[in-house]
Amino acid sequence: MKADGVKNKAHLKYSGKLMRHWYWCVLLPLLLLGLTAAVLYVNTLAGLMVGGFTAAILLTVLLLDLYYRPRVLTELVDFANRYHSMEHEMLKKSALPHGLVQTDGRVLWMNDRLTELTGKKNGGHRNITALFPQFDLSCLPIREDGGNAEITHNGRIYNVSMRCIPLDEMIRELPGVEAVEDGNSVVELYFFDITELNALKKENFEQKSIVGLIYMDNYEEAADSVEDVRRSMLEALIDRRINKYVLAMGGLIKKLEKDKYLLVMNQKGLAAMEEDRFSILEDVKTVNIGNSISMTLSIGIGLNHPDYAQNYEASRGAMEMALARGGDQVVVKDHEKLSFFGGKTQRAERNTRVRARVKAQALRELINTRERVIVMGHKITDIDSLGAGVGICRAAQEAGKPAHIVLGDMNSGIRPWVQALQGEDSREEKLFLTHEQAIEMANQNTAVVVVDTNRPAMVECEELLYLTRTVVVLDHHRQGTEQIENAALSYIEPSSSSACEMIAEILQYYDEEIRLRPVEADSIYAGIIVDTNNFVAKTGIRTFEAAAFLRRKGADMTRVRKYFRNDMDTYKARAEAVRHAEAFMGSYAISICPSEGLESPTVIGAQAANELLNIIGVKASFVLTEFNQKIYISARAIDEVNVQIIMEQLGGGGHMNIAGAQLENVSLEEARVKLKEVLTQMTKEGAI
Repeated sequence: MKADGVKNKAHLKYSGKLMRHWYWCVLLPLLLLGLTAAVLYVNTLAGLMVGGFTAAILLTVLLLDLYYRPRVLTELVDFANRYHSMEHEMLKKSALPHGLVQTDGRVLWMNDRLTELTGKKNGGHRNITALFPQFDLSCLPIREDGGNAEITHNGRIYNVSMRCIPLDEMIRELPGVEAVEDGNSVVELYFFDITELNALKKENFEQKSIVGLIYMDNYEEAADSVEDVRRSMLEALIDRRINKYVLAMGGLIKKLEKDKYLLVMNQKGLAAMEEDRFSILEDVKTVNIGNSISMTLSIGIGLNHPDYAQNYEASRGAMEMALARGGDQVVVKDHEKLSFFGGKTQRAERNTRVRARVKAQALRELINTRERVIVMGHKITDIDSLGAGVGICRAAQEAGKPAHIVLGDMNSGIRPWVQALQGEDSREEKLFLTHEQAIEMANQNTAVVVVDTNRPAMVECEELLYLTRTVVVLDHHRQGTEQIENAALSYIEPSSSSACEMIAEILQYYDEEIRLRPVEADSIYAGIIVDTNNFVAKTGIRTFEAAAFLRRKGADMTRVRKYFRNDMDTYKARAEAVRHAEAFMGSYAISICPSEGLESPTVIGAQAANELLNIIGVKASFVLTEFNQKIYISARAIDEVNVQIIMEQLGGGGHMNIAGAQLENVSLEEARVKLKEVLTQMTKEGAI
C-alpha cells in the first residue's frame, strides 16, 4: 500500500500557479547567463568567474528541485486531504440541518444535525417524504435554479432552501462510468428553522393598528318610532352594545356624534370580528324598547396604509361605499381591495324626497350648460335601462338640448319599445345611436348620462366615459369595488325599486309641467313593472307614487301588457327552465334555460328565475343561460336571502332581491358547480 502510494506520488507534477513559480526559478539563472556573456565580453577573467557562479546557481536550483519536488507535492497532497477531511467534518457537524437527495426524493446523505432532527440514523436509505411527510416532491428543482418549501416537523416550522447540483461533468470525468442520459443531478437541502421568525411576524401583523367608523344608518327614523321619554334609553342601549362589542375585541371606541363613532383597534381584533362576521350588526337589531323600526349599523374600516391619517381616509371611503350599498353592512378597505360583510337586510325606504329634488336640480343645471346629451345603460339593454334613458332624453329635450340613447345589439325584450319610440319620433336627429355614431358625436361639451348601472365595465359603450368631462350616474344597484370615477353627478339609491322609479321622481322635480308622450310614459312605467315583478318585489310607497305620476302622464297598463307578450318558443323555453329546476340544499332553485333558437335567452332566464320564486320553500332562484359564449346567471329572491352578495362572489352584483353575474371560459355545468360551491361556502360561513 505504501509503495503504491509513493509510486503514485512520483507521477505528480506541478501545475497552475506552482508551475509558474518554478518557471521563475529557472528564468533567473538564464538571465544570469546573459549577464555572464556581457561580463565575458568586457573581461575574460571576470566573465569566467561570473560564469562559474551562474553555473553553480543553476545546478543548485536543479538539485533543489529534484530533491524537494516529491516532498513538496507530498505535503500538498497531505494538506489537501486534511483540508477536505476538515471541510467534510465541519459540514457534517454544522448546526444547520443539511442533506443531499436524488431528484426522486431518495436521501443520499445527511449531516448530524439533520439526522438528529429526523431521529433516523439510517435516513440515507429512506425517501425524504418518509422523514418529512409534508414534503412535496414536485417542488424539487430539476435545473440549477433553486427553490423553497415550507414544512412543519415536530411542532417547528422550517423553510427548506433547495439547490440543484448537476453531475454530468463529474460523471464524464470518472473512468469506467458512463451516463445513461443527460440531466443527472442531486438536490442540496438546507433546513432553516423559522418558527420564532413567523411568530414575530404574526405578532407584528396582529399589532398593526386600524381605524374605523361606525354609523347608525337610521337613527332618526328609529328614534321617531319610539316614545319621547324612551329615546335616550334606546340610544344608551345601542351605545352600550357597541362599546361592549368593541372592548371585547380589544378595541377603543370614541363617540363623535349621537349616531357616529370612531374606532381604533389592531389587526388581531379585526380578525376576531371577521371570524364572527361582525355579529354586532345583528345584535343591535334586537334592541327593542317599543321602537317599531330596528336600528342598523354601517361600519367602514381602513387598514394597511402608512399612517393613521391615511387609514382614517380609507375608513371614510369604506363608509361611503357601505352607505351607497344600502347600509347595514361592513366594508373593509385594504388599499384598493374591498371586503364586504353583512348587508342581509333591505335598506329602508326614505319617505323624504329631498335628495331626489336636489339631484334633479343639479341634473338640470348640468344639462343646461352642455350642448347635447347622450344616454346609455348597461350591456344587453333591458326595459328598465331603456325606460330610464327615455326619461332623461325627455328632460334634455325640455331644456332644448338634443338627446340620444346608445344601443348595441337589439334583443326581443326591447325591440317592440324601440320600434314604437322610433315610429313616434318626429325629430330631425335620430333618438337611437350606434356605438360608432355616439363616439363620433361626443366631445368635451357633451353630457354622458349612465343609467341602471354604476360599473364602467358594464356600460353599453365604455369609451364614451373618457370622451367628456361631464358624466352623470343614475342607478339603483348597490355599488361594488368597481365604479365610474370622477362623475360630475352621482345619484345611487339602492332603496329604489328600479332606475325608472328614480327617473320618474327626478322628472317631477325637473319641471312641474314636463310633458311625456304616451309611449315614453309607457316605457318608464314598464321598467318599474319589470324590476318589481308586477309590483310584487321591492315595492314601496315611492314606487306607487312614481307609477301614479306616470299614469297621470299617459301611461296605460293595457298597452304595456301587450308589449310584454312573448311568442310560443319563448314561453316554452321559460316553462322548460322551470320544469327542470333543481332544489339545492332544500332552499335554492337552480336551473338552466335553453338558449337554442331564442333571440334573447337572458331575458327568458330572468323571467324563469321570477317564476321559480312562486314555489314553496324556495328562498332564492338561480337560472343559468349560455349566450354569446358567456354564462349569464339571473338570481332572484324575495326577502330571506341577499342574492347580491352571492353574485358578487362570482364577479357580478345587483340588488338584494335581483342580481346577476357573467362567467367566461366555463361551461354551463362548470358554472353550476361553481355556483353550488359559493352557496355551500357562504352558508357554512353564515354569510347568507
